[in-house]
Amino acid sequence: MSIIVVTGTDTGVGKTIATAALALTRTGSVIVVKPVQTGIQAQDDEGDVDVVHRLTGKACQEFTTLADALAPDSAARLAGVRIPPVAEYADRIQVLAEFHDDVIVEGAGGLLVRLDTEGGTILDLAISLDAEVYVVTRAGLGTLNHTELTVNALRAAGIEPAGLIIGSWPDQPGLAERLNRVDLPLLTGVPVVAVLPENAGSLDPEKFRSEASGWFG
Repeated sequence: MSIIVVTGTDTGVGKTIATAALALTRTGSVIVVKPVQTGIQAQDDEGDVDVVHRLTGKACQEFTTLADALAPDSAARLAGVRIPPVAEYADRIQVLAEFHDDVIVEGAGGLLVRLDTEGGTILDLAISLDAEVYVVTRAGLGTLNHTELTVNALRAAGIEPAGLIIGSWPDQPGLAERLNRVDLPLLTGVPVVAVLPENAGSLDPEKFRSEASGWFG
């Protein structure tokens, strides 16, 4: 079995689509887990696990949902509710790992965003799970700094990132994007293992499933 954590340099960098694509590269039984989903106002709102399931057909679980589109601890405090500590999420994920070849965990926001009201982060979760970690990053300006900060935080915690994933590659990349694609692995020492095309998440599921493996390598 293996446990994989997908984190990002920020919110909106393409973690959900990267998680879906990564799930399709695994050959055994796979389950995707979202420990905390924020911004769910109504029962029929589509959360990240709904997107992953629609695109991949893989099994998915979501542990905690919060209405406000904020960091999980902020959303929980605003709502006046208790949410589970990271250690509890880790225990549930470990149980799932006993029944699946791969468990892929999608974080919320960036690496140090609080997943609970006790200060636990996705970094803490990755440490407790001894997980393989992929970092999803932007293609454009600012990505070098954000990616180096994230990689350095992982290494300071004793985790060597398994790879970088560029979450959205434009149809017509500019100078910054083209240079960043070269500079990201040079400056971080972490390979770019996948480049996802812009709007990949809007592909119909059949096309997404047929093309996803080609974005890696």
